[in-house]
Amino acid sequence: MTSHRDRQEAKREEALRAIDRAGAESETITDSTLARMAKRAQNHMAGADADETDRIEVWGTRIGRTAGLLFAIGLVIYLVTTYLL
Repeated sequence: MTSHRDRQEAKREEALRAIDRAGAESETITDSTLARMAKRAQNHMAGADADETDRIEVWGTRIGRTAGLLFAIGLVIYLVTTYLL
């Protein structure tokens, strides 16, 4: 028969393995989610969804999305300095 202490030690080791496994899986999910979001943002800003054969459309999309991003950042800065500071 196994002693009470041996059973507790076995449960402890199993719990530690489960915690390690859960930590490893959550890091993988988080990393892949962040990588996917970064790739999606990069493709969006680069105009990857525009017609590749029409260079003007691609560059117009890139310029428009960059201008929109800069406008949004400027608007946030303006609103923070006007109403919070």
